[in-house]
Amino acid sequence: MKDISFANPNFLWLLLFIPLITAWYIYKSYYRANTLSFSSKTLFKNSFLKKTLKAYLRHIPFILRNITLILLIIALARPQSKHSWQDIKTEGIDIVLAVDISASMLAKDLKPNRLEASKAVASDFIDKRPDDRIGLVIFSGESFTQCPLTTDHAVLKNLFSSIKTGILQDGTAIGMGLATAVSRLKDSKAKSKVIILLTDGVNNSGSIAPELAADLARPFGIRIYTIGVGTTGMAYSPVGIYPNGQYVYDYVKVEIDEKVLKKISDTTGGKYFRATDNTKLKEIYKEIDKLEKSIIEEKQYSRKSELFLPLAIGALVLLLLEFILKNTIFRTITGS
Repeated sequence: MKDISFANPNFLWLLLFIPLITAWYIYKSYYRANTLSFSSKTLFKNSFLKKTLKAYLRHIPFILRNITLILLIIALARPQSKHSWQDIKTEGIDIVLAVDISASMLAKDLKPNRLEASKAVASDFIDKRPDDRIGLVIFSGESFTQCPLTTDHAVLKNLFSSIKTGILQDGTAIGMGLATAVSRLKDSKAKSKVIILLTDGVNNSGSIAPELAADLARPFGIRIYTIGVGTTGMAYSPVGIYPNGQYVYDYVKVEIDEKVLKKISDTTGGKYFRATDNTKLKEIYKEIDKLEKSIIEEKQYSRKSELFLPLAIGALVLLLLEFILKNTIFRTITGS
């Protein structure tokens, strides 16, 4: 019963009359029955005066009437489910993950590197939201839609696992990545539209400024969570590339434009996070997961499922059954 509430709970007080009605019926049936006096019991020795099974069952119509009253009273109280989870699953949330795949994402301050750590944590995040449509945008010096919005998370995770640095022109075009993600969500009919943007640098490529992309998202009701990934201080990062394609590593200062990332989130009602290690990155995705679930539950809280109809139908069926029994099988028996 913890998931059931009543719109008109005061009607439930009427249930107190059921024991009173039952007590009156018993009193009327057994203590106020009409009696006749006879001088001898001899006349009652014949078996035809013994009670039949039908006589013992004469109380069935009264029992049906009581159950009918109980069902009608509960129906009048309007029982409702507290949460309509079907509504939440149907409407869901549309989420686009916008992931930086520039060469600096191979820095080893997260294990085994920033990109692989981000892929692993995002994959767990996808598994925890089976009813949402999720898409994937990747960016470095330019942006690309790796996977459009889909509920086929197996396909999404397969495409996610295949992303790597070097498949796009190098650089950090945060604004372009964000704009591409916005274009994927702008026509969505979902109740909640979200972009989770993850980057480790400063916008230095592309023709769209990150702030402008955030301004484009706001009219469509798109909320943006931004994650700056990278330790504080120095990180062992790629600084060049050998002729054989292998990266040259050295310690470099970590530079993340936190001011811009915060502004993007603030503009759209989202939140900025800083992931300095693998544990922190996991915690951030968990917090985003909780935030979005609480938002959609709040939107759906007033939408409750009415449960009174089956009770009303049941009462009608029992009332009809009582009428039939009283006018057929128990028609000649008094006291019913």
